Amino acid sequence: MLDRLVPFGFVLLWSSSFIAARVGLRHLTPLLFVAVRMCVCAAALLGAMLLLRRSWRPLRGMVWVHCALAGVLINAILLMTAHVAMTRVPAAPIALIQTLNPLLTAALAWPILGERLRPVQWLGLLLGASGVVLIVGLAALHSQVELRLLLLTVAGVLALCCGTLYFGRFCRGVPLLEGTTVQFLASAAVCAASMSAFETPHADWTWGAVAAVAWNAAFVSLGGMVLYLIMLRRGTAARATANFYLMPGTAALMAWALLGETLAPLAVVGLAVSSIGCWLMSSRGRTVGRH
Repeated sequence: MLDRLVPFGFVLLWSSSFIAARVGLRHLTPLLFVAVRMCVCAAALLGAMLLLRRSWRPLRGMVWVHCALAGVLINAILLMTAHVAMTRVPAAPIALIQTLNPLLTAALAWPILGERLRPVQWLGLLLGASGVVLIVGLAALHSQVELRLLLLTVAGVLALCCGTLYFGRFCRGVPLLEGTTVQFLASAAVCAASMSAFETPHADWTWGAVAAVAWNAAFVSLGGMVLYLIMLRRGTAARATANFYLMPGTAALMAWALLGETLAPLAVVGLAVSSIGCWLMSSRGRTVGRH
């Protein structure tokens, strides 16, 4: 039962982050928004480590380096690029870009992690990618600025893919609390340094801004990422990342209902194609697994 509920919880939480970010970016500059979010998460996890008197011994040697690098790739780079893009691009196209992660992960998981897919799963991944290409390609034709921001988002997805595979290769056996704490401490440091280097931070701390940061820190970065890591520990990287195909549709519906962002007919087609791809990829009994 838990294995079935975790992916749905992850999709709902991660999709909601796009809505909270759109609200928060009305009041905070993007890199400041991400830096505060990462610092809140790091402080909460560090407090939990101290309160529970957990040992740092599982992270000795190079283990903490592996966790830190995975955290920076999965959290810091992905979120910074996405938030910069969301200052000019609606939520749904950003979520669509992130569905490239399953295709890239599946293509690399075989040689790196020994995870193989059956032909029907490759079909699902290609359908998902086709939905992305349809929507992003049409959107890019309308604006060069939007094209550059979408390409920046692609760079963030590449970092997420690399971080996912790196975690699968080096961090599976690390205790969840200890490993996640190091991941967020490293991410907070990188985001703070990037904010200082690349933007002049500005914040208008309204209740909406506080709520957006609090939601994305507590429920998305902590809750959602824990669910993502649980999926990676219990299953293959390809099946865990396949859940990204459900996010564009979920994020688009949330953006339409809560923010009034419109959903064009072609966007509906692309979202439908991606959702079918996710269903094919995640069907039980079709994963060959590791060899």
